This record gives sequence, structure tokens and C-alpha cells, in this order.
Amino acid sequence: MTQTLLIELQATHDYLRTIDRDLNAFPPDLADMDAIRKALAKRLTDATRARVEVEGIRVKLQKELELTQRLEDHARKALKGVTQKVQYAAAMREVDDRERAKNQVAKPLKEAEARISALDADITRTAADLETAKAKFEELHAVFLAEHETQVASRTQLTVKLTQLETQLPAPALAHFHKLLTNRAGKAVAAIENGTCSGCRTRLRGPYITQVREAKQPIPCENCQRWVYMPDVAVQVAAAK
Repeated sequence: MTQTLLIELQATHDYLRTIDRDLNAFPPDLADMDAIRKALAKRLTDATRARVEVEGIRVKLQKELELTQRLEDHARKALKGVTQKVQYAAAMREVDDRERAKNQVAKPLKEAEARISALDADITRTAADLETAKAKFEELHAVFLAEHETQVASRTQLTVKLTQLETQLPAPALAHFHKLLTNRAGKAVAAIENGTCSGCRTRLRGPYITQVREAKQPIPCENCQRWVYMPDVAVQVAAAK
């Protein structure tokens, strides 16, 4: 792993980030359609999730209803076999209790079923609206990309180059590079400018700068842990292209 490889890898990421930023700077009509598309996608996701949750409640209530119905049927069957007045009154109370228990389950079950029907209708409607929005977005987006053909081509070339560069890094180094990109605002490699790390703006010690200049392997910044290099290395990279 060399400093020149890391510098070129960082530069490629920087170029790609700039192009991606430009290609995501949509004009108003495309931005509005993108917002509509995303809002519909979120609504569909939320409705689908709610449908799953309510279905779980419905299944539970359905099982409870079946149980209470069996208990009521059992109580009614027992009532038919009662001959004594006192036992008959107790059996009737049992039937009434079982019927009330069933009704207490039947009402929320009916509400859950109604909620599912409403969600199904909303999901169907939203899915159709989303497909329409997607088609309109893709149509406008295709026009937008055609107007930025050069940047699209550059992005494709840089993506290929990025893959080629990354294959030259050992797996642990590549993982660390991406970790730095994530944790250090997209900057894993930084130049030392006027004795200062350009990544974290920390003033570096003279002996440390000498160590960086003479090192054959990348060295992390003493403060931010980005890999640092002297600007003349970057010049060598540019000259080699």
C-alpha cells in the first residue's frame, strides 16, 4: 500500500462526490416529482407495515373469537341438559357470560377487519400512484441526464477506476479507508499544508512531518487519524497521469 495509491483513491472519491452532487441537483420540476415519488414510497411502506400489524391483531382476535364461541356453544349445550330450576339459572348466567365474552371480542375483530379493508384500498391506490410517479420521474430524469451527458460518462469512468484502485488495497486497509470516509466527512486522506493537517486543521510537530515525508508507508494524522501526505507526493501523482 503506497501513499500515491491512497491519494489517487481519495481524489477519485472526491471527483465522484462532486459529480454526484451535480447530478442530484435536480431542476424544480424533477425535484418536485422526486419528492412526490419518495412521499408515496414512504406512504406505501407505512401502510404495508400497518397492514401487517393489524393482520396480526386480527389473527389473534379471530382465535379468541373461535375460543369464546366454543365456550358459548358448550354452555348452551349444558343448558339443555339442566332440569332443576336453581341449576338452570346458573347455567343461563354462564351462557350470558360466554355470549358477552364473545361479543367483546367480536367488536374489535370487526374493527380490525374494517381497518384491513381500508388499508388494502389505500395500498392499492398508493401503489398505482407510485408507479405513475416513478414513470414520470424516470421520464424527466432521462431528459436531465441527457443534458448532463458528459458528467454521466465521467461518473461511469470514475466508478470503473475506483473499483480498479480499490482492488489494489489489502482488504483491512480498504475497510479502514471506508471507515475513515464515513467518520471523517468523506476525507480519508489529507495533505499537510503549512505544517497543518488539512483534514482537521491541527498544527503538526516538526519531527512528525519529517517522518511523514520520509515514510514509505501511509501514516495517520496524530489527531484525526486520517492518512496524511506531503503535497509534493500529490504533484508526483498528477505528473504520472
